[in-house]
Amino acid sequence: MTVYPAALLALLIGFSTPALAAELVMFEQAGCAWCKRFNEEIAPAWSKTEQGKRAPLRRVDIHADIPADLADIPVERFTPTFVLVDDGRELGRLRGYPGDQFFWALMDEMLAKLDP
Repeated sequence: MTVYPAALLALLIGFSTPALAAELVMFEQAGCAWCKRFNEEIAPAWSKTEQGKRAPLRRVDIHADIPADLADIPVERFTPTFVLVDDGRELGRLRGYPGDQFFWALMDEMLAKLDP
């Protein structure tokens, strides 16, 4: 049997890299002033924080087709709405953007629902 180094490396990386099960889904729409404010105050830092590493941000436009893996997550018309999703199930929801200071505290409460 011939083993190709690139294939072996890809296989090893696949087994050694944990899958990200949790994500923070942001339901948004164009023209949303609170989405804009979130994008200015939180979004640039999110992926660099411990919270962002535990639940990467995923954006979903409420006027576009909803991805199949989110079919069981109710979509609201109020934006932004943040939904903590883990393995396809909703663990928490935040309607609206309450400002940067409150947002971090509320996210910490939601993320506490994730398995350590």
